[in-house]
Amino acid sequence: MHPTRKAVVTAAALLVMATAAGCEPGGGATASHRSSAKPGCPTALSRAKQAVKNAEAVNAPWKGPTTGPKAVHGKTVVYIAETLTNPGVAGVAQGVQEAAKLVGWHARTLNGQGTPAGQRAAFKEALHLKPDGIVISGFDPGVAPNEVKKANAAGIPLIGWHANPAPGPNDDPKLFSNVTTRVEDVAKISADWIIARSNGRAGVVLFTDATVPFAKHKSDLIKKELATCSGTKLLSYANMPIPQVNSRAIGEVRSLMSRFGRKWTYSAAINDLYFQHAAPALRAAGKDGAGAPFNIGAGDGDPSAFQRVNGKQFQAATVPEPLSEQGWQIVDEFNRAFTGAKDSGYVAPVHIATSANSGGALSWDSEGYRQAYRKIWGD
Repeated sequence: MHPTRKAVVTAAALLVMATAAGCEPGGGATASHRSSAKPGCPTALSRAKQAVKNAEAVNAPWKGPTTGPKAVHGKTVVYIAETLTNPGVAGVAQGVQEAAKLVGWHARTLNGQGTPAGQRAAFKEALHLKPDGIVISGFDPGVAPNEVKKANAAGIPLIGWHANPAPGPNDDPKLFSNVTTRVEDVAKISADWIIARSNGRAGVVLFTDATVPFAKHKSDLIKKELATCSGTKLLSYANMPIPQVNSRAIGEVRSLMSRFGRKWTYSAAINDLYFQHAAPALRAAGKDGAGAPFNIGAGDGDPSAFQRVNGKQFQAATVPEPLSEQGWQIVDEFNRAFTGAKDSGYVAPVHIATSANSGGALSWDSEGYRQAYRKIWGD
């Protein structure tokens, strides 16, 4: 068992017992009130509770690749970040750097600055460097179609991270692989957590970035799953592009508080960054960090998100991407591309992290991924 998870087995067991008894740890009078209320959607609620229980399991043995080509050496890869202010994108970049160093590659990170123009400029710079591979991280390859075509024509493998809604290879645009959890699974479990925790009675604000197709698709799926419970009401579907969250979050939260007051009991966002910037406004409004609105980030599970979750500071849960692990996977996928092998086909399973099951950890990765990849690469 992962060291950071040993301490949470008892807590997880208590959580299961508490859920079975119709209450939740740390909920106080609010939890008691929720448990006594008649569920708004008995069938959907039962299914959601089982799904959440499975996703909160603390053991995550490696289920990824165990075979593949030995590592080739001396390669250069360029990681184009949508923006390095997005902690998920930055976390994967660190994983790529770590794994690339291990196999004797040079990895360079370029910042797309959170705008299509910046991402195109970074892509142009990446092509100028004539690398062996390029990562498109956190943005739609469609913003730089000419650069994608040039990379394809030059035989430079492209690997995405959250570049497309679906994991795996893609033909248009041509990607050797796109590394991501299944957006359908992440969206569904985020909505199920709200349904389960609220006992089918929630007033929800949903934050998205409609400028990024991947993010918009995710939030649309969250909205669809919330609608399976008649007692769960979507109060607002708020569009805040990720690069603007820092400047807009406080004003948006104040407006939502004014419009909905205590009706706003839960929030979901397409990633954790929204709650980093929403927290000051909620605090200024006199809200308790451990109270409503109970917030869940549908990715990415960066260290700051875990700090908020563990400290019960305006974020109750995150559905984390295994960021470091996915950085290592990107290097492994490149190695397969360089050696003429097929992509690994691996997709990381969905997980929910809360203060009750995180064990104080600041990240979530499957157990043993480093050892598995090192064995594959012959390190």
